[in-house]
Amino acid sequence: MATAREARLRIRSVNNIAQVTRALQTISASRVRRAQEAVLHSRPYAHKALEILHHLSAIPEGEHVHPLLAKSPQERRSLVILVTSDRGLAGAYNTNVLGFTLERFNADESFLSIGRKGRDVLVRLGKNLVGEFSNLPAEPTFMDVSAIGQLAIEEFQKDDFDRVFLVYTDYINLLRQQPTITQFLPLELDRVEDPVARDVAPPASYIYEPGQRELIDLVLIRFIQLQLYEAILESMASEHAARMVAMQNATENALDLSAALTLEYNKARQLAITSDMLDIVGGAEALAGSS
Repeated sequence: MATAREARLRIRSVNNIAQVTRALQTISASRVRRAQEAVLHSRPYAHKALEILHHLSAIPEGEHVHPLLAKSPQERRSLVILVTSDRGLAGAYNTNVLGFTLERFNADESFLSIGRKGRDVLVRLGKNLVGEFSNLPAEPTFMDVSAIGQLAIEEFQKDDFDRVFLVYTDYINLLRQQPTITQFLPLELDRVEDPVARDVAPPASYIYEPGQRELIDLVLIRFIQLQLYEAILESMASEHAARMVAMQNATENALDLSAALTLEYNKARQLAITSDMLDIVGGAEALAGSS
């Protein structure tokens, strides 16, 4: 059994850890709410952009197919955009999305990493990294993310890759976050999940200024970048939710350990007091016997 002093020091250390984990839990709880609000605020723009894209893609103009919508006859190489976090202490968040990714892609794939945790694992495994982005703001804006989407578009347009996949963590609720894979490029409008936009029937005819080709270039690139922006926000919400739950569990475990250590400390102190009392009684009896 530890001495009373050792038990007291351990109790103080565990209580300090509980204070830190409780603070991290509170911070993550507020950030997951803000991340979800950011996703909801971006959806009206995405709905309208997708509605326009559906209408533009349905307008016959020769046999031209936009390069970002054209499917390659061969599927040789793929680029994978992997979204992880910059920090740990988020439970199995990074482990799940990394394991999900490595199970589905072979060694020939190239990666574009968003997040330091994913970058470190890919470098350690010797994967080909086209680019890496880390230390994004705690509340990224569309402009913070648009450069990442532009890099993916440029890599796809070089004809080095036939497809670009996006792997991120979809936020379902505080207790469930699901690793998800979607085809980022070429964009498949029919597979984009947007029931609001799909249920809206476009008017019979539009007059566009400028023309279809110029407008679809602008809207399509913006929409692709917005898809990445929403995926990053979903991943951030998942990260904060996973960290909140992990820190809540850590706080509860620390409090349980503190209670057990307090019991051990009380036992050690009681044993010390009992020993002192026995020594006093033994000394008094010895003095009484000698007299």
